Amino acid sequence: MEDRKTDKKELFKGIKTMVFALLSLFMGPILLSFAFSKPDDKLYLPLLVLGCAICAMAVFMMFKGIRTIMNSMFYNSNKTQNPTN
Repeated sequence: MEDRKTDKKELFKGIKTMVFALLSLFMGPILLSFAFSKPDDKLYLPLLVLGCAICAMAVFMMFKGIRTIMNSMFYNSNKTQNPTN
């Protein structure tokens, strides 16, 4: 019988990714609200693009963090990351 334990290094890596995603989830909409508050300003377009990019990055990092945490809990560390093996 296999001894299944949580890979703590992978778990902390996933938690760190989730913390950065949480920070991005707040920073992206704040930048978007700054951009939309002054549409005639010369920084409107850069703030809009940067805010949208940070929001997209936050969503990607959330999925990546959840996947890393789940891999650390449910997949054996001596196997590859592919669960079909």
